[in-house]
Amino acid sequence: MAEGSDQERTEEPTSRRLSEARKRGQIARSKEFNTFALTVAAAATLALLGGYAVEHLWQLMQGDFRLSRNDIFDPAAVPEHILHDAIIAAKVLVPFFGIMLLLALAAPLSIGGWNFSNEAFQPKWDKLDPIKGLGRMVSPQALVELVKALLKFLLIAGVTVWLFRRYFDRFLALNQQELQPALADSVGLIVTCLLYLCGSLALIAAIDVPFQLWNYKRQLMMTREEVRDEMRDIEGKPEVKSRIRQLQMEYARRRMMQEVPKADVVVTNPTHYAVALKYDQLNMRAPRLVAKGNDLVAAQIRKIADEAGVPLMEAPGLARAIYFSTELDQEIPAGLYLAVAQILAYVYQLKTARQFGGDRPVPPRPEDLPIPPDLRKD
Repeated sequence: MAEGSDQERTEEPTSRRLSEARKRGQIARSKEFNTFALTVAAAATLALLGGYAVEHLWQLMQGDFRLSRNDIFDPAAVPEHILHDAIIAAKVLVPFFGIMLLLALAAPLSIGGWNFSNEAFQPKWDKLDPIKGLGRMVSPQALVELVKALLKFLLIAGVTVWLFRRYFDRFLALNQQELQPALADSVGLIVTCLLYLCGSLALIAAIDVPFQLWNYKRQLMMTREEVRDEMRDIEGKPEVKSRIRQLQMEYARRRMMQEVPKADVVVTNPTHYAVALKYDQLNMRAPRLVAKGNDLVAAQIRKIADEAGVPLMEAPGLARAIYFSTELDQEIPAGLYLAVAQILAYVYQLKTARQFGGDRPVPPRPEDLPIPPDLRKD
């Protein structure tokens, strides 16, 4: 069986897959719910603004159905009537359509939310392929949509026929009323019929919304291979990660080597280990390790220190103790204070003798440096 077949899509869609689907404009949508929301909005708006609309409609009819002889034969009166009617119509229609527009924009928030995708506007030439188009026409999705459309038609048609039979006499009775009461009663009847239609649309939406959410999730289900590929893309391929670590190490090593000329002393093994120490009495509590390395790195540290005039001090035990106990840019352990103090005292005396002349100080013997047993790395 193929790795990417629908039968093997058993894994939940990841957040990355959901995000990519939204970028393509693929989100959960229910046209039936939007239709239901707009119908409810229309019924509610008519219920709230029905009296207001009837009042302005009555004004419009009074102004246009009772024209005087002078208005009929006055060419300038026609534009005035048109402007007057447009203002009245705007007073009625703008609030109605404004509320409808707001609800039409707000309805999708409850399912999928708002989403703007540039990719959705791009032309998809594969949709012009007649073979693929025929495949979509006979697909299970198309069959489901056809069944939904038939059921919706039958349900709404049934409700409409029932409403027609129920309120037929009341609609006929409107012809026998005065115009203004007839307008008010017609608005009430329309609101009542819309509410019944809302009930039928609510049933359709209650079926369609869970189906659309399930179908949206089903379309984004992933195979185990897709999940593994995505994890590899996120975490990076092993060779890429190895290269990144290598570059990071090289960058850290270059920065470390830049600190060697600033050190006060380099303590060596003498060949296998080298550690560079710096101590500033004003800004540091204790000597700080600014560089360390073994073998080739140790040789490079010794070379840079020698070129920069940084004193080199052979103390194998102390070099190993500092190398294994202290991380870069960290203070040395308290147990090594005394041993390092003897080294730094010799370095300071050596610098003074070089600067002002005098006898060369005697360096401390490596075996005499006090190193606690727990820090020894013999």
